[in-house]
Amino acid sequence: MKQRWSVRGLVVSLNTPFDAAGRLDLRSLERLVEFHLREGAVGFLTPAQAAEVFELSLEERLAILQTVREASRGRGIVIAGATSPDPGQSIAIAEYAARLGCEGVLSEAPPGCSWELVPLLDYFQPLAAAGPPLLMIQDLDWRGLGLPVEVIVELFDRIPSFRSLKVEVVPAGPKYTAVVRATKGQLHLSGGWAALQMIEALDRGVSVFMNTALTRFYREIFEAYDAGDRALAVERFHRLLPVLAFTRQHLDVSIHFHKLLFHHLGVFATPHVRKRGVAWDEHFERQARELLAYIDALSKA
Repeated sequence: MKQRWSVRGLVVSLNTPFDAAGRLDLRSLERLVEFHLREGAVGFLTPAQAAEVFELSLEERLAILQTVREASRGRGIVIAGATSPDPGQSIAIAEYAARLGCEGVLSEAPPGCSWELVPLLDYFQPLAAAGPPLLMIQDLDWRGLGLPVEVIVELFDRIPSFRSLKVEVVPAGPKYTAVVRATKGQLHLSGGWAALQMIEALDRGVSVFMNTALTRFYREIFEAYDAGDRALAVERFHRLLPVLAFTRQHLDVSIHFHKLLFHHLGVFATPHVRKRGVAWDEHFERQARELLAYIDALSKA
C-alpha cells in the first residue's frame, strides 16, 4: 500500500504578476512568495488556473517555476502546474520541475481527452514518469461531477506517484466523501475553487486548500479546526464570506480582484491582467474597493 501524502495546510495557487506593459514581473513574484510564507503557506502551486496559465508561453511558465522554487528556498513545497493542450509541453514542464527539485507536478486531463481509464493512463503515466515524486491530478469540472470515482481509483492503483487529487467539481462535497471511501482514505485530497464550502470540506477529510489570497485568514481557520474548536473555525470562516461571494462568481473576477488586492498591499507593482474573458465594469470596481477596505479592517482586528 502506498504511503499517504502527509501535507496539510495551504498550498497557494499563485497569481502571475505583470508589469504595466504586460510582461512577466519576477520581482513581484518573489515578493508574493515571501508574503504568503509570512502568512503561513506550506507551499505553492504554480502556474495554474489562478496564474492565467493559458496566457503564458512555455518559457514564461518555466521562468515562473524557477523563480518560485528559488524564492521559497526549501521553506515551502512547490507543485508545478503542467496542464497544457499539448501533452509534449506537459512532459517538458514535468521534466523541468524534476530537475529543479520540485516536490510534485499537477495536471488535469488535456482538452479532448476522454475520461475513460485507457486514455487517461496514456496521458498521466508518461507525465508521472517524467516528473517529481508526487503526481497530483486536477479533477476539474466547472459544471459537473468530474472524473468518475471508479476511474480515479484505477488511476490511484496503477500510478505509484499519484497520491493527491485536487477536486474542483460541482458539488465538491459528495465527491470528496466518495473518493475518501473508495480509496479507504489513502488518496490525499486538496480543494480549490470550492472555498465557499471550506468547513464542510474539512469535515469530509480534505487536507490541503489551494487558496490564492487571504492566506493568514485561512491559516487561522485551519488552526482552530485542528485544535478541535470547530465553532471558532466556523466563526473565522464567516469573516471571509463577503470576499468569497464576490470572487467566486467567475475565475476572471477572482483573478482581477486578487491582483487588485496584491497591488493594494504593495506586493505587485501593477494589477495588470492578461485574461479578460469577463468585462470588469464600474460596479465590479466599486465592490472591489469596498472589499479591499473590508480586508484592511480585518487585518487590523
